[in-house]
Amino acid sequence: MTIQQLKAIHDAQPFTPFVLHTADGRFFPVPHRDFLSHSPGGRTLVVYRDDESFSILDLLLVTEIEVPRPMQ
Repeated sequence: MTIQQLKAIHDAQPFTPFVLHTADGRFFPVPHRDFLSHSPGGRTLVVYRDDESFSILDLLLVTEIEVPRPMQ
């Protein structure tokens, strides 16, 4: 995964919620663009949750960006 690929999804207009999947099988929902930030170099990500907790991820361990289909 590259920072350019992630930015393309994160900065899309309109924003579409997505899920980051990591090599160890964990997943991290990003329901709004405010729930994700990255370091200036782009390698370190911070994913926030509704309860104000967060996870710090290495972008190189992100294996997939899942964009779920909108519910009809």
